[in-house]
Amino acid sequence: MKKTRLDKKFAELRKDGKKGFIAYIGAGDPTLEDTVDIVLKLEEAGVDLVELGLPFSDPLADGRVNQDAATRALDAGATFDGVMDCIRKIREKSQMPMIFYAYLNVLYARGFEKAMAEAAEAGIDGFLILDMPREESGPYKGAIKAANLNNIVLITPTTPEDRMEKIVKNANGFVYCVSREGVTGVRDDGVATGAAELVGEIKKHTDLPVALGFGIGTPEAAADAARIADAVVVGSAIVNKFHNNPHTDEGRADAAAFVAEMVRAVKEI
Repeated sequence: MKKTRLDKKFAELRKDGKKGFIAYIGAGDPTLEDTVDIVLKLEEAGVDLVELGLPFSDPLADGRVNQDAATRALDAGATFDGVMDCIRKIREKSQMPMIFYAYLNVLYARGFEKAMAEAAEAGIDGFLILDMPREESGPYKGAIKAANLNNIVLITPTTPEDRMEKIVKNANGFVYCVSREGVTGVRDDGVATGAAELVGEIKKHTDLPVALGFGIGTPEAAADAARIADAVVVGSAIVNKFHNNPHTDEGRADAAAFVAEMVRAVKEI
């Protein structure tokens, strides 16, 4: 497998002794055209990698903020083809690593192999498929690899260690460590108790970078997460900020400044 933009970025971060910052947004929220602008604003803010939620009507791992983002995208007419066109437009101006945060139903309906090939052609670097258990991933791993895409896997606080070891064997790019039980969403209590121990357990079984996400929404929490893991994922707080701000150049600049503050907190530890 050839190195993706994601692989190269994490190698660069490791060489420089820096932690990564991953920003999640919903593709198509509020529109696909706006998504192009928001991704470019995130790059300007210093984000290392963007995780794009592929719109789906029943995003079961997501809290209210990201569910609403998916609903807004679907209501605005986002389709699989439209999202791929959005990626192509971003690639005309940016080579920042991007992955899809997706549910299997959307990809299965498209035709899994076809979906992987089309996403790779558009310029995506990998997939984090939320509801693809290891035991059922056999028919799909080949298509992901054939498209030269990173296969990002999830480890949660309830994952037994023997299962953890098996899950990370299927991964490349990085491992997404879910910091707490439950769904996505900003929390007021910072990084979850036990997150450091969970990251440590994961690192016993893989040399891949470990990114810590779910519930991180302030510079202080982002910095705390970066002290534990190789990268930090911030989603709901960013989705909220861009949604609640005016959809103007000034509003987007203010939202990007909010992201840049969290990026600085991660980079300066």
